[in-house]
Amino acid sequence: MLQRQSAGSPIYTPRRIGTLVALLTFLAALTGLTACSKSESGSPSTSTAAADRVEPLASTPRPQLPATVKSADGRDVTVRSADRIVPLTGALSEIVFTLGLGDHVVARDITATFDQARKLPVVTRAHDVSAEGVLSLKPTLVLAETTTGPATAIDQIRAAGVPLVVLDPAKRLDDVGPRIDKVASALGVRPAGDELRHRTDQRVDAARKNIPHDGGKKPRVAFLYLRGSASVYLLGGPGSGADSLIEAAGGADAGKESGLKRDFTPLTSEALAKAAPDVVLVMSKGLDSVGGVDGLLKIPGVAQTPAGMDRRVASVDDGVLLNFGPRTDTVLASLIEQIHPKGA
Repeated sequence: MLQRQSAGSPIYTPRRIGTLVALLTFLAALTGLTACSKSESGSPSTSTAAADRVEPLASTPRPQLPATVKSADGRDVTVRSADRIVPLTGALSEIVFTLGLGDHVVARDITATFDQARKLPVVTRAHDVSAEGVLSLKPTLVLAETTTGPATAIDQIRAAGVPLVVLDPAKRLDDVGPRIDKVASALGVRPAGDELRHRTDQRVDAARKNIPHDGGKKPRVAFLYLRGSASVYLLGGPGSGADSLIEAAGGADAGKESGLKRDFTPLTSEALAKAAPDVVLVMSKGLDSVGGVDGLLKIPGVAQTPAGMDRRVASVDDGVLLNFGPRTDTVLASLIEQIHPKGA
């Protein structure tokens, strides 16, 4: 049953929705990219990519510190050592490891699920940072995002004298390069950052060359954020992050095209009918939470869309879909393969 917004309810205010998605996006990611598409028999078929691993640069950089960087909260932060790093999001962890400094990371947050990070101690309780857990590991640098919280934990870490650099969350493909630059600068490995940014740009460009260019209309793709166990059903719109990826993959974001004005809105039959997606995009864990494609089609309104009638469902691993980092090229490659009709 869909959870709807009632009068005066704080559940789905724009700020609460943005926070909700930032907290839950990468929950319990699986170990690969999963694509569900319509097979010749009309039933969904599944393919799984390689193991969930990041690919570090060939050479390990040597941090040149101290370095002073501007934090997203307006503070100038001086980093004197990168010996013990604590990235507080999975996306930031991915960049640090890919830059070649994974051996310096001493903890992870719950959303860092790729293989190289899995054995590290977790310093979050549910989705809240444990200041005590972080400080017990004697970090020399903590990396966070503006959505990281609670604020009291961030203040406690700073009060202990630990350099803490805050970054803005990434919501567009264009954010990938600047995020790599900022993390590399904080770590004192800017040349490695330049190398990683160049490698990432090349791979993204290579992935996009596979977009069909047949002059036909772009497939309308609706991003549905699903957490069946929590009765959370949201439709993505402008600023969801998925809109940028869908457009970069040669599609049109159905939520944006239908006139949505914010990043996420409660999912209703009416909103789905207006969006009229040709393809539904979901996170793999979210798809599991509603009982797979068959369960997804039972959500009111889904089966009546062109995507529902054709069982066209694109599914990407929670741990990479909205990371906007060194593996975004694999996300684009997967989306391009899934959202465009075969033979287009």
